[in-house]
Amino acid sequence: MATPASLEYAEDFVPEDEILQEARRRGIEVGATPLLPGCGAALCFLATVAGARSVVEVGTGCGVSGLWLLRGMRPDGTLTSVDVEPEHQRMARQTFAEAGYSGSRIRLIGGRALDVLPRLADGGYDLVFCDAAKQEYLDYLGESIRLLRPGGVVAFANALWRDQVADPTRRDPDTVAVRELGRMVREEERLRPLMLPLGDGLLVAVKLPPA
Repeated sequence: MATPASLEYAEDFVPEDEILQEARRRGIEVGATPLLPGCGAALCFLATVAGARSVVEVGTGCGVSGLWLLRGMRPDGTLTSVDVEPEHQRMARQTFAEAGYSGSRIRLIGGRALDVLPRLADGGYDLVFCDAAKQEYLDYLGESIRLLRPGGVVAFANALWRDQVADPTRRDPDTVAVRELGRMVREEERLRPLMLPLGDGLLVAVKLPPA
């Protein structure tokens, strides 16, 4: 079993550059705490492996996770990112521009994810990343399965939720919701799941082709 020192080493194995560090600082200042570098590197890796051209992000934050995704996507790929906070999306746009991404590569949509996601095309996406309201995670899961093509990937941040999900005595609504998400992903026959112990936990799953 990995020691805390080994986990810390893994978390920082692919370091953030100055653009990501600055975006992280801005996010923390406005209360949009970004995922840690290990999770970001995992998202970049997943986007690369999937050959992702179309990606949906639920929870734009200040652009940290979106930038990791863009760096893993195909050069002609488009990131669609949804957030309820216009100021967060403004900061994310700044982050993307600083990294050289703009125009048709990025589509920022303001609004509640559960209002926006149903308007997106069935089977039109290679990867969906969710990092928003934990109590809506099960709804995001249903939408993600619909949105993904066979072989596409869904990923959920905070899947260990402050180290509380593994403790059955923790019964607050967010912890219960994230724990239930894990159960549903494990039992969903259309998905093949994996829990990565990076950051606060990254739950990933591949949508299987029809039998």
